[in-house]
Amino acid sequence: MDHTLITTTFTIDGYKVVKNLGVVRGITVRSRNMFATIGASFQTLIGGNITLFTELCEKTRSEAFEIMVRHGDEMGANAIIGMRYDANEVMQGVTEVLAYGTAVVLEKV
Repeated sequence: MDHTLITTTFTIDGYKVVKNLGVVRGITVRSRNMFATIGASFQTLIGGNITLFTELCEKTRSEAFEIMVRHGDEMGANAIIGMRYDANEVMQGVTEVLAYGTAVVLEKV
């Protein structure tokens, strides 16, 4: 799937939705490791961006996104509209990240 056809909007200029295939999602659950938590604790003393957690969050969102795209591909979609992320703490130090949207088939207008 062309990642330029994955959007948070419900329309893409120059295309029309010819088939709605339903909701697609990608979910991943991650925990912080002890070393990252210790390293991040030191970073909080200095202030600013806590890069260890930023990298973990980015990797987790990317993984959820790619799972969602695979789900869309399996359904026969060539685009995903209305894409969103959601995150919840499942337990202390364990976070679920969900990427979801509507799988569609688009045609150029």
